Amino acid sequence: MKKDFNEFISFIKNKKTAVVGMGISNRPLIHFLNKLGAEVTAFDKKTKEELGEEVINEFSNENIRLELGENYLSALQGFDVIFKTPSMRIDSEALVKAKQAGAYITSEMEEFIKYCPAKIFGVTGSDGKTTTTTLIYNMLKEQGFKTWVGGNIGTPLFSKIQEVSKTDKVVLELSSFQLMTIDVSPEVAVITNLSPNHLDIHKGMEEYIAAKKNVFTHQNKNNILILNRDNKITNDMESEALGKLFKFSRNEKIVDGAYYSNEDENIYLFGDKICNKEEIKIKGMDNVENFMAAFCAVSEDVSKESMINVAKNFAGVEHRREFVRELNGVRYYNDSIASSPTRTLSGLNAYGKPVILIAGGYDKHIPFEPLAENGYDKIKVLILTGNTKYKIKETFDKVLKEKNIELPIIIVENLEDAVRQAKKIGVNGDIVTLSPACASFDMFPNFEIRGNKFKDLVNNLE
Repeated sequence: MKKDFNEFISFIKNKKTAVVGMGISNRPLIHFLNKLGAEVTAFDKKTKEELGEEVINEFSNENIRLELGENYLSALQGFDVIFKTPSMRIDSEALVKAKQAGAYITSEMEEFIKYCPAKIFGVTGSDGKTTTTTLIYNMLKEQGFKTWVGGNIGTPLFSKIQEVSKTDKVVLELSSFQLMTIDVSPEVAVITNLSPNHLDIHKGMEEYIAAKKNVFTHQNKNNILILNRDNKITNDMESEALGKLFKFSRNEKIVDGAYYSNEDENIYLFGDKICNKEEIKIKGMDNVENFMAAFCAVSEDVSKESMINVAKNFAGVEHRREFVRELNGVRYYNDSIASSPTRTLSGLNAYGKPVILIAGGYDKHIPFEPLAENGYDKIKVLILTGNTKYKIKETFDKVLKEKNIELPIIIVENLEDAVRQAKKIGVNGDIVTLSPACASFDMFPNFEIRGNKFKDLVNNLE
């Protein structure tokens, strides 16, 4: 049973409230809590100069205190309520002390799910989250529902909760960070797949998996869980489902859920043909999986016709194998979202021929062996940059030596050099893809900025 938002309004009024993090997603939250009558203090590690005049001015006319700079968390004391930024661990010293002192620690997403009156579709996983989330959103919209999208994508939704009605639909892309401490689950939960990721933040794979499970561990018997039958980690969660369980597979026939038939290349949902693989506008078997997960998710709300319309017309999400341009017969693709080896491997499998791959970036402490062992024959030339360039090269060198094969590997200092090298070696018919297998934080604030930089560089090639 969803809680009445009036309860939250009564709860938060006059409470000493801290919001940790003043990024784009938290700023609407800060304004909203202030509007609801909370005594708000906003915290950020950045200084006033680093945040910029525009951000500081945004709060200058409101009664909001700011705690900024390197030692900002030392002031996180004496608060009734603390909204933490998703990547802040709950066992950090500052939060542990605050909790011991009686503070209620939560997050924007946790409170949104708790009080949102509409049906929520929550999507998580290691790869395919954004595309699956966007597909569900588009299918619900195609059916005629007023639909909201948020979480890791879209706009921060908690500040808009009073605009959401019971008959609306909400689709959330949920990261392991957002799910890590959550004690409420959406009505429909999707786990696309799981593989090692974010091990720079999580203590290990077990903690990462446990965080992802929170997307369904607080469901009830009327809710729906959708799991990937072909992924061992997700498939092993079957016995933990608390409500209805749907699965999807590209390898075997599924009765309760969706499957892809290798015989006729059709996608079936509960035994009924939805569409042929060739009717799907965005290519790649990973996108077939994303569509199957989305079909399962909306099966109780959306008609077959609406599903087919989205399959035929959805052109994909920016930074996900996004075609940039063709120059001298060489096609360039921006796959900046690929921040893990499995995501890059999935992209390599979609092109149907070996590509010139630009990879490397921030080290999330994920093993690169899966990419080297399963991707070497899908790469024509490997161009490496970023903090992980030598780590990736070492992994590939080992695999190439074991298999006694050769693969040209070029080390460069930055993305500009990588694009120049790709143009230099590319010939008519080649494909160049930025698919880093790593996060962007060594050189760029996020994968979007990295992808946009790549597109700018490619579009300026002559």
